[in-house]
Amino acid sequence: MASTVSESSDSVSRQSALVVRVRRFSAAYLRDTRRGMWDDRSALEPLDLGSRERVLDVGCGTGELTRVLAEESDAEVVALDVDRDLLPEAPGDERAFGDATRLPFRDDAFDLVVCQALLINLPDPLAAVREFARVSSALVAAVEPDNSAVVVESSVDAEAPLAARTRGHYIAGVETDVTLGRNVAERFREVGLREVVARRHDLTRVVEPPYSDEAVASARRKATASRLAEQRRTLEAGGVTPFEYDELRAAWREMGREVVDQMRAGEYHRRAVVPFYVTVGRVA
Repeated sequence: MASTVSESSDSVSRQSALVVRVRRFSAAYLRDTRRGMWDDRSALEPLDLGSRERVLDVGCGTGELTRVLAEESDAEVVALDVDRDLLPEAPGDERAFGDATRLPFRDDAFDLVVCQALLINLPDPLAAVREFARVSSALVAAVEPDNSAVVVESSVDAEAPLAARTRGHYIAGVETDVTLGRNVAERFREVGLREVVARRHDLTRVVEPPYSDEAVASARRKATASRLAEQRRTLEAGGVTPFEYDELRAAWREMGREVVDQMRAGEYHRRAVVPFYVTVGRVA
């Protein structure tokens, strides 16, 4: 495998010591939450991918955006992530280990630097945007969600209000700004990027018969409230008391059992819309 960065053991140790705290996710979680994200690629038009020569995908994760960048351009696409376990998941030969706030590249090394769902997971997203602008000679782009504006519709009456209630506590308790998508343009202008434009791109996820294996697995997780257990610390930081958590868990399990029952009858339908904002700015 080719690498864009040569790393001695000493340099790796130094860089690892400098890596900022960032929220981590499993490969399975990333693939599931980004499934179908780029079935419609029209929101990427401002990136002018057809004219790009060298592109950096920062925080590439499992490489869904990396793959799209390669398919939509003839550019050399480099995938970078701070998680060494995820890097092998990214497509292509050009992969690099690195921190989004201390990119291991010279100034103007790329003509497009882009990320997807990264800034919302960083404690200092502005520091990352400054680095994007430093290593780009032309464009900087970010594809970030506004998780406060997620809309859920379900054939199970309790699901949408329960999801909204849980989401509110989660947003209040999480350490980073997971609603940042709608405000990325302001961050771009703050670091001096020009001609900033933002396009809303909705990720719509529909569950209906025939149910996929992923949908069935998700229903089972609801019936056990397993994901809620994973989020307990964040929910409590968002104001949920231990008693309220137990109440919330019981409600999730009851709702999940109804989802499973409706699935068995072929009657379950769910539609969720997650608004993303594709924000692009030009380096001064």
